[in-house]
Amino acid sequence: MSKKILVTGGTGYIGSHTVVELQDSGFDVVVVDNLSNSNIEVLDNIDKITGIKPYFENFDLADRKKTHNFFERTSDIGAIIHFAASKAVGESVEKPLLYYGNNLVSLINLLECQVQFQIPHMVFSSSCTVYGQPEKLPVTEETPRKDAESPYGNTKRVNEDIMRDTIAAHPQLRGIALRYFNPVGAHASALIGELPLGVPQNLVPFITQTAAGLRDELKVFGDDYNTPDGSAVRDYINVVDLAKAHVVAIERLLGGKNKENFEIFNLGTGRGVSVLEMVKGFEKATGVKVNYKIVGRRQGDIEKIWADTSYANSELGWKAEKGLEETLLSAWEWEKRVRGKM
Repeated sequence: MSKKILVTGGTGYIGSHTVVELQDSGFDVVVVDNLSNSNIEVLDNIDKITGIKPYFENFDLADRKKTHNFFERTSDIGAIIHFAASKAVGESVEKPLLYYGNNLVSLINLLECQVQFQIPHMVFSSSCTVYGQPEKLPVTEETPRKDAESPYGNTKRVNEDIMRDTIAAHPQLRGIALRYFNPVGAHASALIGELPLGVPQNLVPFITQTAAGLRDELKVFGDDYNTPDGSAVRDYINVVDLAKAHVVAIERLLGGKNKENFEIFNLGTGRGVSVLEMVKGFEKATGVKVNYKIVGRRQGDIEKIWADTSYANSELGWKAEKGLEETLLSAWEWEKRVRGKM
């Protein structure tokens, strides 16, 4: 079986960390990205970390003709890891058609190519947003999916259904959907990390940019939730731990160890942490104060969620290992490097 892995969105935040872990595990990586929310220099930094600069092509997977042309020219792909998608909850509420167009069409194009070019394996980047606001916590893989709170969450839910139905119709295909909780942190080298273009949509880069003086203040959306301190609670997982889970998932598929043609795993730490706890944790880890302000709730946000990771721990043999302070410090080291050490 070919060890050549196509990573879509491989210059993005989670994608770039996964490329590093794949290359460190001996895989040959091909990256496709349209650079809509990432930077081409990421490839050079992957090279600095691993000693290998992955092969790269720049195009939009929502373009069916270009996607099919790529597969016609590229042989021996053993599996696909599909990250490429628009991914901000708040923005998806404002621009739903952009999200449905990007996120659904790109997966459909890839699945068509899987069938046509006989590429049996795919790992899909899903999300805990498919659970909506669950009635019972922590959530397991058996927790019922709910109507999504945002178009972004709905694209992940619908994409899982598209993938499941396609695999059912084509039994030669195998797939794993990894439902991420909240990825944070950066590589220990500080050479790759989360670098959103424009105003950050996620908490930790907004914390680090505020600490660095790029933002006047961090807006904490809501302090009246039914949580210990009133702020929203999430399960924050170190991005390197998350990336390593993708390597395990690929090895599971390539080794024929999957128990069903389509499998689902939660990837989190199993611990819920509030927004205000994150701010205090950052201040403790770095010694840097963060100017923040409580504002109203943000449309599309849920109150609280965290994972039951026991199935992924036992079935994949994978576990999140990095602590919160180490993770937040890595995010700050990355921010300082990006800003010239300040």
